[in-house]
Amino acid sequence: MNGRPLILYVPGLLPKPEPKAHRDALFRCLLAGLRRHDEKVALDIAANLHCFDIVSWTYDFYREHRDIDLDLEAIDAVITQSEATARDKAEASSWKRRLARWVFFAADVMPFLIPHITNDRLELHLRDLRRYQRNQNEIAEHTRQMLKMPLRSAAESGRPVLLIAHSMGSVIAWDSLWQMAYNERDHVHINTLLTMGSPLGQRFVQRRLQGFRDEGGERYPLGIDRWVNLAAVGDLTAVDSELAVDFGAMVERGLVSTIDDRELHNFFRLDGVLNVHAEYGYLANSVTAGIVADWWTSVRAPQYSAE
Repeated sequence: MNGRPLILYVPGLLPKPEPKAHRDALFRCLLAGLRRHDEKVALDIAANLHCFDIVSWTYDFYREHRDIDLDLEAIDAVITQSEATARDKAEASSWKRRLARWVFFAADVMPFLIPHITNDRLELHLRDLRRYQRNQNEIAEHTRQMLKMPLRSAAESGRPVLLIAHSMGSVIAWDSLWQMAYNERDHVHINTLLTMGSPLGQRFVQRRLQGFRDEGGERYPLGIDRWVNLAAVGDLTAVDSELAVDFGAMVERGLVSTIDDRELHNFFRLDGVLNVHAEYGYLANSVTAGIVADWWTSVRAPQYSAE
């Protein structure tokens, strides 16, 4: 591969800001983490403005954008803060969050509990997840197509790809890659798949993934070299964060070299309230920066060695 590296980002549920504003905010967070980790890599990525792109699927799904001004102060704060404070860590691992995690885990194993634990926010997420899974008005197919197009373009250009998928974005990534492998026979290549705050460990989600009813290796997508999964302490969307256990058969069958589960502290706060699931906090994190820097260095090795 000798094309320009591509970092492609797939966001999760809920309305997101207008695409340019959203992309710029996400890129700022990523670069902030990278500057703290490896200044040389950060400068190289910043100089390659077209190396980072996002799949802006949420407007078509919700027909609205979120006002970026609501998040700017919190984004500035998470960029300025270098690591989680003792307060952040204490809140993320509080007994209330641990209890909620246990309840969510139990409900995933015993779905009849779900109606008894839902709040307004969870009910909205379940509604949106069901809408995607039922492909109402072909919305799921449209969403997946928005990811498939840049992946096909990258494959045709020989661009090395780091695919970052946050939350529901990891489901979209899985379904898209599976369809491209088995329904459309596309030969895409993902150097590293980086999932963050992913619900792929949930049985409720797994039973509805593309390929779930297939046998053997055809249950799984193709073309992924390496998979790294990040879960923040206290993130209830990633209630089962051990994806290496759930999808270990992919490694056994040689479909992916490794599935590496890692934990981090997400210290993003909106209006003072800790949100350990926030995409901005995941991207600004030093753990994320290390993974991105390692990937970037590996695909840019010939240029670095020539300097």
